[in-house]
Amino acid sequence: MYSTCLFCTRPLGANEVVETFPVGRRIAFDPAKGRLWVVCRKCERWNLSPIEERWEALEDLEREFRGTRTRVSTEQIGLARLSEGLELVRIGTPQRPEFAAWRYGDQFGRRRKRAILYGVGGAAVLGGIVIGGAATGILSGAVLSQSGNFVNLFVNARTRVRVKTDDGRVLRLKSPHLQSMRVIPTGGSEGFGLEIGRGKKKELFEGTEAERMISQIVPKLNSSGGNRNTVQDAVRQIEDIGSPEAYFAHAIRQVPPTRTRRRRKQPEPGRVALLPKASRLALEMALHEERERRALEGELKLLEVAWREAEEVAAISDDLLLPPGATERIAAGRARDA
Repeated sequence: MYSTCLFCTRPLGANEVVETFPVGRRIAFDPAKGRLWVVCRKCERWNLSPIEERWEALEDLEREFRGTRTRVSTEQIGLARLSEGLELVRIGTPQRPEFAAWRYGDQFGRRRKRAILYGVGGAAVLGGIVIGGAATGILSGAVLSQSGNFVNLFVNARTRVRVKTDDGRVLRLKSPHLQSMRVIPTGGSEGFGLEIGRGKKKELFEGTEAERMISQIVPKLNSSGGNRNTVQDAVRQIEDIGSPEAYFAHAIRQVPPTRTRRRRKQPEPGRVALLPKASRLALEMALHEERERRALEGELKLLEVAWREAEEVAAISDDLLLPPGATERIAAGRARDA
């Protein structure tokens, strides 16, 4: 079992309760359909587990769930907290709105709270700097008038997401890259491609590579999350279309044309960032569930590739904090110890 979140590449944690499945601090399972997820406590995303590691663990999870008295249950979904702190979410046969409230409500709600806290905190820090600088005379009026530009420069210079291409490259995408990203129709079997502009250069990705990259990028566009009403609106949109896999094609068709400053320039359709918030959340749900559907139908290689990529990206992120040559010295030391 992999130990890194597929989506944020953070550690999933461990538990000492379920010997057959010692990964995770919150585990969701569906004993009837044979599904098991590890819920990342950092981003609240549900990580589907490999099929060969589920069956014995499902029996143990069912036994632990029924054996605890600390349970909160609706008609089809139950939450149990074990004495060791492990949380179990048992799925019955819920309708989509009820299941979505459990599966996506926490993650979108947590993102919304985080965005509000970061916004308030950033405004307070900037306000303190401006007031203090003006009072002491350190910051001139010209500098103060450009404070908004400094904030924009910082936001636009920060890497928002790292995605790995099929040829082994790791793309570090910033806010301007995400805002200009387009999903466009292609002549391939998948029917769409992902266009990412980096400066004057534009790259087009197609097929499963494009779908995999889109599923990693869209959550960053949804970093502000949404409240309960927005989540329910997103669920209703998927319900109206009929299925998550059909919603993706629908969402691409609904993307409005780009609003450009130059009237002479032709609008560029396909900008996901221009979708309404509820539609972007619905798109993220649809992408997530479509990937799980493929994994459950036997295309487990896609799931394995995604897990390995997540752990590789996590290793790259960890190595960025180390001085040059540290990884090689650690490996050499382990070899000597062995």
